[in-house]
Amino acid sequence: MVKRGQGAESALIGFSWLAALFVPTVLCAMVGFLVVRAWPSWGAPLFFGDTPALAALTGRAPVFDGIWPACVGTLSLIGLASLIAIPLGVATGVFLAEYAGRRTRMAFSLAVDLLAGVPSIVVGLFGFALILLLRRTFAPDANTGLLLSALCLAVLALPYLINATRLTLETLPAGLRLAGFGLGLTRWQVVSRLLLPASLRGVSGGVVLAVARAAEDTAAILLTGVVANAGMPGSLTGKYEALPFHIYYLAAEYQTPAELAQAFGSALVLLCLTGTLFVVARVFQRRLHRTWSGMEVAAWR
Repeated sequence: MVKRGQGAESALIGFSWLAALFVPTVLCAMVGFLVVRAWPSWGAPLFFGDTPALAALTGRAPVFDGIWPACVGTLSLIGLASLIAIPLGVATGVFLAEYAGRRTRMAFSLAVDLLAGVPSIVVGLFGFALILLLRRTFAPDANTGLLLSALCLAVLALPYLINATRLTLETLPAGLRLAGFGLGLTRWQVVSRLLLPASLRGVSGGVVLAVARAAEDTAAILLTGVVANAGMPGSLTGKYEALPFHIYYLAAEYQTPAELAQAFGSALVLLCLTGTLFVVARVFQRRLHRTWSGMEVAAWR
């Protein structure tokens, strides 16, 4: 019996190691594949084409055969979606964790879970239908554009922010709330000065997931304003380019091996962009944790 139990334990440990090594192996294989396929197109022409880099960066010359407009459009899309989703998501999470009653919390939590399961193409269709509704009612000039795509991506990112904020606040020790009330603080002061700073690490994790969701989605922006060869985004209501759609367009419509290599190069750039966002968010998360830990130590002293 002992030997049989030891054999089962060894098999379980071996399976656990295999499962743990599977994820980094697949990731390294995918990155290596992208690097090999994107290497022939990697360089300044991938971003700026035949346009001088300085003229493209300053906006003095348009870029027609490079991915620089798609990079700018992607960053603009991420920034707008984050500005819309982060305040709404964090505020909703605070409301559910600290202010909502039991029935209200259950109803809102169900709605958030259902929203998390909605496919992105459905959200894109909703945004397109919204434009059609506006055209038929009081805004005949309404059109798809950067702002509408950002709104759709913000809707997709909201569940990550709401759940991260709510769960982080609910897992904080009850003594933290009691200490705040014991000092004579109001509920809002307890939330804003004690609970939110203590939960910044968990909330920032939800922000990272939301930003990644906004950066990689293609279906939601397919019907809401992204087009090929649109150039630099001129306004919030104008057309734009984005890396996910650019990759999809080239992979489906390429006519030369050079265009296919540019698609692989764009995919590698998008992967590097999201990886950079993750690293920046992780560094910011650690700094917040160190700051809060230092405040706790100073308070105890």
